[in-house]
Amino acid sequence: MAMNRPTRLQLATFGVVCCVFVALRAAGYRIVRVHLPRQSAARIQPVSAKKRTPVEARRAGAPFLVSPGDRVGDGTPDFLRLDDAADREAFRGWFALIAEFQALRPSHDVPPEIKDDSALLRFSYRYALRAHDQAWVDETGIDADSGPAAVKKYRYPFTPLGAALFRIKIGPLGPDDLRSGAFAELVDGKTLKEFNTFFVSRHTRDARPGDILFYRQLEQNKQFPSMIYVGESWWLQHAPGDWTTSVIVYHTGQPGLAGKGMRRVTLAELLNHPSPRWRPVAGNPNFLGVYRWNVLRGAD
Repeated sequence: MAMNRPTRLQLATFGVVCCVFVALRAAGYRIVRVHLPRQSAARIQPVSAKKRTPVEARRAGAPFLVSPGDRVGDGTPDFLRLDDAADREAFRGWFALIAEFQALRPSHDVPPEIKDDSALLRFSYRYALRAHDQAWVDETGIDADSGPAAVKKYRYPFTPLGAALFRIKIGPLGPDDLRSGAFAELVDGKTLKEFNTFFVSRHTRDARPGDILFYRQLEQNKQFPSMIYVGESWWLQHAPGDWTTSVIVYHTGQPGLAGKGMRRVTLAELLNHPSPRWRPVAGNPNFLGVYRWNVLRGAD
């Protein structure tokens, strides 16, 4: 049966409305009725960001629910800083424990992503902030009960920045930095040194577990190699002695069989390294000094 013109227009309008409604729903909006004193009307509003995880909210462009402060002025948001002393000690302990474990396990068991010193830093950092549940134990091979307490402030990757925890932009935190790509998940050694850690000392006596020894080696492809100061071993009986018995771990950047990747030495061995450019002493121009993560800054 043929339809008259008004009927066709009504059906066409209805079809357009249905398409718009479906598109809005797909974009995360919903239709709600707003009751006014003398009338009711429909309006469109986004689904509450509170129902999303932090990562989902970030991907959807939802507003951050935290204040992007930067009291130190180093570009690290205050919501990432570990203000509680127990959290700081937990982070240091887990970071050092995880890094040392990679140097003690068989080379074929070291996670494939740990291909160089920067990857070792990123891996140990992320896994120190993760929930140490059974899935974490199965993935890392580390018994969580043997480690320190957990960091309580947040869990990776459920942070206001998602998985992109490392700053890649110079200067203090800006109003648009949380959205403008000022943070990333994969960064190199120079970026970690310049924007995510701060200088502590040129003397290894001042190092604490979880600190980083940075170098500048112009002769190599990687110009800012790094080593992790573990201090007293979490895994093996620590030999009695002075501060030079502290454990240092690092990755040579040479993947392959045992001995070509992860290394574990004492500070005394490093101080007497056959090549002077690797000795962590103030008189070595290649040794940049002891550095500490920005999330620990401003508290101690």
